[in-house]
Amino acid sequence: MRDAERTYNVLFLCTHNSARSIFGEALLNSLSHTNLRGFSAGSEPGERIHPLAADLLRSMQIPTDDLYPKDWRAFEHADAPTMDFVFSVCDKTRDQTCPAWPGHPVTAHWGIDDPSRVEGDDATRQQAFRKAFYAMRSRIQLFANLPIASLDRLSLQSEVDSIGRLDATENSETTA
Repeated sequence: MRDAERTYNVLFLCTHNSARSIFGEALLNSLSHTNLRGFSAGSEPGERIHPLAADLLRSMQIPTDDLYPKDWRAFEHADAPTMDFVFSVCDKTRDQTCPAWPGHPVTAHWGIDDPSRVEGDDATRQQAFRKAFYAMRSRIQLFANLPIASLDRLSLQSEVDSIGRLDATENSETTA
């Protein structure tokens, strides 16, 4: 049985854990009215958060001090927080074999185009990061407004799958 007072742990996965999954962790943790705690990790974590992702988060006044790329194996250990939800946010992790998460969390794929792969001038690249940010923000807002404590597992699965099927540009702002 779900408890409305408990905190639900949410893990966002991406290959390098340098932009999209970091956006998920930061955005979820910036919501003060929820009982959701965000984490992020990658299958091949980078050395640092992508500078354009960090700049964008700071420009949105979202703290970045505690954000860094992490290997998803850090969440396999017995002393790691048990995840209630695991969302892959890039196409590369969708088809990778993920660890067997303790507690059997609700999982979904929320694929968003990789902004770090966009080439072009600074404005074009910044626009790609804003697009990914706003797509994550839209999905997280929908997720954060779900009545998690009152939904059964099948209903939760249906809801998070539905959120993942949203067009990444739907309901998103693409300008700063």
